[in-house]
Amino acid sequence: MRLTVVTLGYFKKYVQREIAKASGVSVYTPVQGWRHVRKRDWIYDENRPWTDAAKEANLPGKRLRELIEPIPESEWKIFKGDRVQILKGIDKGKQGLVCAIIRERNWCYVEGLNCGLVCAIIRERNWCYVEGLNCSYKWVNKSASSPGFLSKVEKPLLVTTEVSLLEPSDLQPTETEWRFDEDGQRVRVSVRSGRVVPMSERALNEAEDMVDKSAYVEQSWDTKEKELTKITFVPKAMSFEDDIMDSMGIKEDRERAPNYYY
Repeated sequence: MRLTVVTLGYFKKYVQREIAKASGVSVYTPVQGWRHVRKRDWIYDENRPWTDAAKEANLPGKRLRELIEPIPESEWKIFKGDRVQILKGIDKGKQGLVCAIIRERNWCYVEGLNCGLVCAIIRERNWCYVEGLNCSYKWVNKSASSPGFLSKVEKPLLVTTEVSLLEPSDLQPTETEWRFDEDGQRVRVSVRSGRVVPMSERALNEAEDMVDKSAYVEQSWDTKEKELTKITFVPKAMSFEDDIMDSMGIKEDRERAPNYYY
């Protein structure tokens, strides 16, 4: 039984443990216990920290060259499906759709023109991809006997200063801020016109683990919605002891002894 609990806990926290190992913090293993992994600058890219591609990019001797400008979770405004305009670089003034976001770096990639949708989002890091824009081109496998092929790779754009959200009414760049509407819902609002900048359905329909909520088929081992919404605790204006006694039908008829404070 003990081995089963340890095994299940090991795989349950696999993602958190791998991220902790990659970022260099103290981690806990069932056999070795707490151990400290040497803290170092971790180079975040479009690959997850626990993948072989990310570990290869962080081999000994490689250092992070870009400055990181952290953005609080509550202030993040660009999501999957948003149409943005590039403000700097060779594609300045062009518009595209964000397809991935890497939050640890606050960058974004812009792919494809006039696509209408952002195609992917990586919630653990701070980039956004915009299809086909701000790209670099490189010949691969080119030799005297073979022309090779041209590789096209999107380069990162800073979310804070190099891209801007577009207002749906005129498709022009605008500053946005979070506000609350009449129903109490938190929405993005254009500072220039006061109009709501809605989030795409794809961003709202995607779970934290990249699962499409509408396409997911409920399995037998999944927790049912009825169990999740079941109210198991009702707060009361009484102490913990009084609450337990009330739930068990115990009535206190003894008188409390007087206390004297000198």
